[in-house]
Amino acid sequence: MKSGLSFLIAALRCEIDELDQLARTSALVATIGRLVHALQRERGLSNVFLASAGQRYAEERAEQAAAGLREEEAVRACFDRLEADAGGVGNGARLFSRIAWVLPGLDALPALRRRISAGELTAAEATAAFVKLIAGLLAVVFEAADGATDPEVSRLLVAMFNFMQGKEFAGQERACGGAAFASGRNDADRQQQWLHLIESQERCFQVFVEFAGEGMAALWHGSQPAAQLAEQERLRRVACAAPAGVVLDPELSTAWFDCCSRRIDAMQSIEERLAADLRRICERRIAQARAELEAHEALLARLPAADGTASPAFFDEPPIQERQPRALETPATYGRQLERSILEMVQDQSHRLQAMSEELDTVRAALNERKLVERAKGLLMAHRRLSEEEAHKMLRRTAMSQGRRLVEVAESVLAMAEYLPGGPAR
Repeated sequence: MKSGLSFLIAALRCEIDELDQLARTSALVATIGRLVHALQRERGLSNVFLASAGQRYAEERAEQAAAGLREEEAVRACFDRLEADAGGVGNGARLFSRIAWVLPGLDALPALRRRISAGELTAAEATAAFVKLIAGLLAVVFEAADGATDPEVSRLLVAMFNFMQGKEFAGQERACGGAAFASGRNDADRQQQWLHLIESQERCFQVFVEFAGEGMAALWHGSQPAAQLAEQERLRRVACAAPAGVVLDPELSTAWFDCCSRRIDAMQSIEERLAADLRRICERRIAQARAELEAHEALLARLPAADGTASPAFFDEPPIQERQPRALETPATYGRQLERSILEMVQDQSHRLQAMSEELDTVRAALNERKLVERAKGLLMAHRRLSEEEAHKMLRRTAMSQGRRLVEVAESVLAMAEYLPGGPAR
């Protein structure tokens, strides 16, 4: 007959398996981050290249495409490793569905690059293609964060996802401004898009700061020199504050691209630091769990064979929720003291798992809010024929006018879904 300690050991082995999977998922997120960074730079260079009719950044763009290919190969290798251990992925159905969606985009990259080289696409069309692919890669990161089962790891993954999303909006701003300056003109639609990208960045970085902790937030703010921010703001005003149709100096395209690139490269350094912190947390948690497992296995080896006699210690202990967890102590003798020690370990494990579950619920609230807002935007886009930007603005304006949170407005929109043609959003 198995003892309670045997099943506690089994629980620890499951926990170690989950942590090993989290470590692999975190490595995938870091690898995706490097590919996204390469694609973002390639997108910006491609925009200037197309808007200048091939006069600027031709060589730089080719070099960047080669760098992107190396990062792409690393991501594909991570995908293959995950697929080989598909049974161990907790949210595998959603995660693998995202990967299945993004792989055709990676397959189509060579053709996209050839069309850009031949000048067959406009800057806006090239941007849209890169945005779609990067969005797919970030969706994989989102599922990785949503599937994390350790609250400390989950918190950092949420921070990293929002930081990567904010960095993507910064990359889109670089591409948008690069096309505007290189073409020598701006229009009202592009100005509105530009302002939306600026606001979207700030929203993502606010969530990042909330989940990353004070140290990482300070590192992020310290990575943005005042002079660099001032230069970017000056160039923003040149293009966005002037009346639509005003001629822009094409020579500023290089200054704009370099200014934005310095900021985005600093973001990449923060992202790499987040990835390193994720790796350290996973390694520490795995080491702790394995040490605990070894201690429990050693104790089990000393435990006399169970004879089916009920342990009176069970009824002497208070309920789990009324106890505080205690450090593991190896008893010196058998008998009642050993029974009580094993029961304490089981209760401490249950208490710890309950605390982890409660913290995990708190962390996942941010991801759930994002899901609600995205679903509400999708509903408005489908039934009001709005763009993603217009749908988001409608939700935000409603929230401001009613003094409500954005997620509360999104919930109200979704509650009305059944009254709209086609039924509720899925």
